[in-house]
Amino acid sequence: MPTRQKFSKHAALLWLGLTIPGAVLPVRAQSSNMKGSPSSTNSVTTLGKSNFSSTCVGCHGLDGRGSERAPSIAGAKVQRYSDTQISAIISNGVPGTGMPGFHSLSAAQVRSIVAYVRALQGKIETLALAGDAKRGQEIFFGKGDCSSCHTFTGQGGFFGPDLSNYGSTASPKAVLDTILSTDRAPQPGYKAAAITTKDGERIEGLIRNEDNFSVQLLTPDGNFHFAQKADLQSIEYQNHSPMPADYGQHLTPGELDDLVNFIISMSAKPNIEGVRGN
Repeated sequence: MPTRQKFSKHAALLWLGLTIPGAVLPVRAQSSNMKGSPSSTNSVTTLGKSNFSSTCVGCHGLDGRGSERAPSIAGAKVQRYSDTQISAIISNGVPGTGMPGFHSLSAAQVRSIVAYVRALQGKIETLALAGDAKRGQEIFFGKGDCSSCHTFTGQGGFFGPDLSNYGSTASPKAVLDTILSTDRAPQPGYKAAAITTKDGERIEGLIRNEDNFSVQLLTPDGNFHFAQKADLQSIEYQNHSPMPADYGQHLTPGELDDLVNFIISMSAKPNIEGVRGN
C-alpha cells in the first residue's frame, strides 16, 4: 500500500478511514435533496463533476478509483456509506489521516460532489469483471499460493497484508498491476531483511520489531525469531517486496482474470463466511 502523505486541501476528496471500519464523523444531518426531475438531477451531477474535478481529482483520480495518494471512493465499501456520512467526511475530514475537511465548500457544493460520486459508483458497478470468481478462489488457495502469505476473510497466512477488503478499494486494473509487478517497493510494516548469526545460520523474513540492540523477524512459516544484534554477523536490509514477481509466467491470462475477479467480487461482499466452501 502507498505510504500516507500529507495532502493540501485542494488535492483530495475522501480518505474515508477505509482501514478503520465505520470511521464516520457525527454531523447534523443534511437532506441530500437528490430526487427531482431528470434535468435537475443532471444539473446537480454536472456541477458535482466540476467541483470534483477542481477539488478531488489530484488524489482520487478522474474516475474516483484512487491512486497512490488516496483510496478508491467508487468501490463497494464506500457505496455502503449514506449520503449524510459522505457529506460529513467531505465537510469535516477524518482526523489522523490525510483526509482534510473542506470547510469552504457550501452545503450545495458538498451535495453536488456526493451526487457525482454516486454517478461514478454507478459506472463502476455496471462494469463486468473478466474471469470467474470460483476458479479465482481455487487459484488463490491453490496454484497461485496466495494464501500461504495472505489472509482472506480469516483464512490463509499472516506473512503478507490481509486482502479481505483490498478489492473493495481498488480497481481491477490496479489489482492486476499489483499481481504482475516485477519491481515492488516494500509496503510500510513489511520491510524484509536477512540476518546471519555468528554460527552462520541465515534467516530471512519481515522485520516486526527492531531497536538499537535487537531485531525480531517473522518468517514465512509464521515463526518469530528474536536476536541480539551483538550476536549477529550481519543484517541485510532488502529494498524489494518479498512478494513473488513471476506471476506473469506462473499463471495464464485467464487464470489472472479469475484471480482478480475473486479478489474484487468477494471483497465487495460484507461478512463473507466460508469463502472456500464446505
